Amino acid sequence: MKPLEDVRIISLEQYGAGPFGSVHLADLGAEVIKIEDPRVGGDVGRYVPPYAEDEDSLFFETFNRNKKSLSLDITTPAGREVFEELVRNADVVYSNLRGDVPEKIGITYEQLKHLNPAIVCCSLTGFGMTGPRQKEPGYDYILQGLAGWMDLTGEPDGPPTKSGLSLVDFSGGYVAALALLSGLHAARRDGIGMDCDVSLYDTAMSMLTYPATWHLNADYTPARTSHSAHPSLVPFQAFEAADGWFVVGCAKEKFWTRLAGVVGHPEWAGVGSRYETFALRQQHQAELIGHLEEIFRTRKVDEWLGELYPAGVPCGPINDVAAALEEPHTIARQLLVETEHPRYGTVTQLASPVRVGTQPPEYVRAPQRNEHFHEVLRDVAGFDDAKIAELKATGAFGPAEA
Repeated sequence: MKPLEDVRIISLEQYGAGPFGSVHLADLGAEVIKIEDPRVGGDVGRYVPPYAEDEDSLFFETFNRNKKSLSLDITTPAGREVFEELVRNADVVYSNLRGDVPEKIGITYEQLKHLNPAIVCCSLTGFGMTGPRQKEPGYDYILQGLAGWMDLTGEPDGPPTKSGLSLVDFSGGYVAALALLSGLHAARRDGIGMDCDVSLYDTAMSMLTYPATWHLNADYTPARTSHSAHPSLVPFQAFEAADGWFVVGCAKEKFWTRLAGVVGHPEWAGVGSRYETFALRQQHQAELIGHLEEIFRTRKVDEWLGELYPAGVPCGPINDVAAALEEPHTIARQLLVETEHPRYGTVTQLASPVRVGTQPPEYVRAPQRNEHFHEVLRDVAGFDDAKIAELKATGAFGPAEA
């Protein structure tokens, strides 16, 4: 069996953060049933440009492979009936909505435990289900600003800068998946479910990690550094070569000794040198980095890497996305996977980095909206054709479906 083959998740998810968290669970074998609201055309991710047509988008494909889809309007009595039957036969109700919405629409543990005492209700929200910002929508860009990330990112004399990727969303998805599995483990052990209150804000704040600890305990003020330099380890930053950029990092003294030899100045790592230790290199950072920048500009990236790699100095090129996808290590780790799609044909995307055991995951394209209507209603909810017809007539699946 796949690692999570015995797990069933009813998911009211949308856009990026929530689906990103559950796609890794689906890749591991969990049955993830997406509840898509027919009143708004389902998950908004289906319509994200630029590569979108009708209800298909490459954005949606990225976050929703290996899942099932059911169009269901849970605001109607008939739709709620279907939802509650699914809850009775599920392990988890998962959502990523605004912090006050789970209780409003009745998907918290207190509101569902009478149906299934062991149900785990995992809510990934922008700001959590408590606090003064509970009712605010939370988006990655806003969270990067609120949590101080943008103030720390970019060149010292430049504007506050967002990460090139939606790292709050994606990190929040991982945290939600971890919380979900932890809650599920406890529920199966104890027979009692719970709420998992996960937020993008909490995730973003927690990722301030040691700079926050330094500030809280030693009055440290984080600041941007030139060329993405590490705040305390010198040298550890991007350097410009004759034809591009690369990164060199000396996180241990032995690496500094090796680097000093490669650049032709072994005496810089010798006893009594101004650059001998971490503390001395930080004290004379501007002077040392100036010397290194002058040296590194004399040769091309590949030439430097050709010496640094064999010498055992941590280093690497600064790839663009195309180069990263073509890296030999990317191919060797089987990080590119393919699915077949009725509109796009063969779709290539990145595999999940979550690896459990030796059995490789199977990858199936993201579902068309309501594609698993009969399968979910018959096999999961246990409805017969007459009951399904009755539910259709009373608007459970939206007026268009009826």
